[in-house]
Amino acid sequence: MEIKRTFDIIDNNLINHQRNDALVVKRNGKWEKFDTATYKNFIDHFSYGLLAMGFKKGDKIVTVSNNRPEWNFIDNGMSQIGVVHVPIYANQGFDEYVHILTHSDARIIIISSEEFYDKIKEPSKKASNIEGIYSFEEIKGVKSWMEIIELGRKEKSKFENKLKEIKASVDENDLMSIIYTSGTTGLSKGVMLSHKNFVQNVLACIDILPVGPDGKFLSFLPLCHVFERMINYLLQYRGCGIYYAESVDTIGDNIREVNPNGFAAVPRVIEKLYDKLILKGKELKGIKKNIFFWAVEIGLKFELNKANGFFYELQRKIVDKLIYSKWREALGGNIEVIVSGGAALQPRLARVFNAAGLPILEGYGLTETSPVIAVNHLNYPHMKFGTVGPVLDNVEVKIAEDGEILMKGPSLMLGYYKDEEKTKEVIDEDGWFHTGDIGELEEHNILRITDRKKEIFKLSTGKYIAPQVVENRFKESSFIEQIMVVGAGEKYAAAIICPSFHFLHGWCSLHGIKFRDNKDLIQNPKVIARYQKEVDTINQELGRYRQLKKFELTCSDWTPETGELSPTLKLKRKVLKEKYKIKFDRLYGYTDEDGHVGIPD
Repeated sequence: MEIKRTFDIIDNNLINHQRNDALVVKRNGKWEKFDTATYKNFIDHFSYGLLAMGFKKGDKIVTVSNNRPEWNFIDNGMSQIGVVHVPIYANQGFDEYVHILTHSDARIIIISSEEFYDKIKEPSKKASNIEGIYSFEEIKGVKSWMEIIELGRKEKSKFENKLKEIKASVDENDLMSIIYTSGTTGLSKGVMLSHKNFVQNVLACIDILPVGPDGKFLSFLPLCHVFERMINYLLQYRGCGIYYAESVDTIGDNIREVNPNGFAAVPRVIEKLYDKLILKGKELKGIKKNIFFWAVEIGLKFELNKANGFFYELQRKIVDKLIYSKWREALGGNIEVIVSGGAALQPRLARVFNAAGLPILEGYGLTETSPVIAVNHLNYPHMKFGTVGPVLDNVEVKIAEDGEILMKGPSLMLGYYKDEEKTKEVIDEDGWFHTGDIGELEEHNILRITDRKKEIFKLSTGKYIAPQVVENRFKESSFIEQIMVVGAGEKYAAAIICPSFHFLHGWCSLHGIKFRDNKDLIQNPKVIARYQKEVDTINQELGRYRQLKKFELTCSDWTPETGELSPTLKLKRKVLKEKYKIKFDRLYGYTDEDGHVGIPD
């Protein structure tokens, strides 16, 4: 059957891809499976329930949920009757919650657990349009989502024909979801996405995904984010089983339990996997340790298409048997693909994992583009380290005079909800979407991202600095978890560095450095000297004007929960500049060590 709307995917699966593990989740220590027929049943009964409650085409429902089969039941149950799904992140601030709840015109909220209820309960009182809150898990005093399902079962005969009529009337160009982009400043914008946006993106990516219809995927990135959501539709279209991890903390255990054929991740997750492998290697002794780090060295030099020659490939074959095979085993033994998105992946990680037979396909896109614009393929020449791969076949990309990436295609959003002005700011008269990213097109239509247009800054010397390029190089250091490069209008570049405290604590233990807490730790002269050494080493690889002349260390992690990072782990530069104003001022001599106002050099 022809698939034009997202809910067509499940109807197609009933005919072509029935499986007993269509959606699987681990609860109370056991994996709970939902087959395709049960999945479809829940979808229809949810639709009947909403119709019985008076929901009609164009109405909105907000969800705040972790990844679980029920998310899919209600997502499809809404879309097949034209109700618009507004999924939002749990880690929003109070004002942001109020903004989304009121701006979206949502009628009800569906949450997954008490944890999320506690976050949205008070903001919901400020939104007069909200009629009620429902929960997947049992919460005292909160309605259960099963009330809607039971109502649907009861009223099935009354609404069966009505559902068929509405489903047939839902057009591929109809608004299907509003996703509020977190943004780094101000309140978020509601990106309007249609069925066509998602389906066309799925169709353009389907042949790039190497996993077959019998495959299994582990899912742990939030489904409310456009990247995981599109992957979710893509996998179901392919006929794969989707296994939802218990949490980000249990990914390793869940991978070994499920033995999946792949998973999607943001670069930070891949970095942490790599760091864990390196830590294991450091625990080895003697020849085993030497062989391990020989394997790492071989991996870091990996080139595609056997470009390193026969002797290199022979060495890789040896270390594959001794080391890489154990890495694959640690990830379940069946990994055919890791899809990376949401931020730039360090090329060294792509090299090492691909060398080890764990292919990483890095892609690029935005919420506004549903999301994929370009993605690396599995094989040379359509994979290239340090790039985001070839532009999709149904997408057009051109590079503007100032280097900005412009995009056109069927996956481009309908616009920003209730904001024609901002829509016109990003989609020009000729229909080109201005991504805000700087890049270049290479051979085979491969796209390389160099920076964010609005983040490039100019030193007082007239030199331009693309901070992400510098930041990504420094984040390759085991000592550095996050870093923000600064210097707009100043004579030199500097940085606020968030240490990798797990690694740093281990280093201190090895060197007999005692400390009370992290605040005490970052003031230790030996620690500062070690970071200076790290900065000096990396500086040698950078052009002179891009080198960091000074740095300041922070005593706490940067996370989405504490507000320094967006939900997709991008730096919130404005927030960081405000939070670390004293450190920033010290970097440029505006204040001294004690915070007294000084005169810069």
